[in-house]
Amino acid sequence: MFARGDSYQRVALSRLNQVYQALGGRRALKYSDAMSYGADQILTGQGNSDYERYIRTVDLLKLQPEPDSWKHRDELLFTIVHQSSELWLKLAVAECDEIVIKLKSGDILAALRLMPRIPLCITNATIALDMLEQMSPWDYQQVRRALGHGSGFDSPGFNAIRRAIPKLGVEFFRILNEAKITLLQMYVNHEKHDEIYRLAESLVEIDERLITWRARHFKVVERSIGLHVSGTQGTPVEVIGKLRDKTFFPEFWDVRTEITNYALSEENK
Repeated sequence: MFARGDSYQRVALSRLNQVYQALGGRRALKYSDAMSYGADQILTGQGNSDYERYIRTVDLLKLQPEPDSWKHRDELLFTIVHQSSELWLKLAVAECDEIVIKLKSGDILAALRLMPRIPLCITNATIALDMLEQMSPWDYQQVRRALGHGSGFDSPGFNAIRRAIPKLGVEFFRILNEAKITLLQMYVNHEKHDEIYRLAESLVEIDERLITWRARHFKVVERSIGLHVSGTQGTPVEVIGKLRDKTFFPEFWDVRTEITNYALSEENK
């Protein structure tokens, strides 16, 4: 990590002072001393520290609308929620691409280690939606005037993840077919096929998190502008609602019914 919280730094400074004064230091070090930029900064770029240069905070913090351009002060809130979500989705897509490479090479364990990152990215984007509900419906109408015809349907991150996730399913079913077992057989004998089972459940987790995200997004939209209206591109809000339960992997959900029916048939023997 680049930095710890202030409390950690203050504890460290207190301990440093004890050593400093024991060695004859004449004045106590101040907290500002610990926060100063040392001569050991080695990266080039804008900013006073290697942290700022590597993270490119100067460029990053210029990407939000400035107060003199706001139609409403909550434009900053709206922008940060959506920009941060685009970054999380960018990471999710990058992890999808790497997982596909691992699966193609036969390294299922390496793929499984990366899998949890994708639902975490989606969860972070979902949690960010809570902040949008801090705007009143009327205040959102003021922000909306600044959006032009912008729509979540145009999100590069959302559209990229829609293209990336199905590729994971393609690789999963290739592996399943190579094992010469059905999805039902794999689930019934999941301990025997542990890696494939864990891979399947990772995909279910991703699918479920995306369903949760879409459902949450729909309620935020409804709470902000209402149900029987259209969005910035003229798309009725009801259409967004119909997309809530869309799944990338219906087979994984359907097999649950098959498992239940199979278990019942076994009980009746």
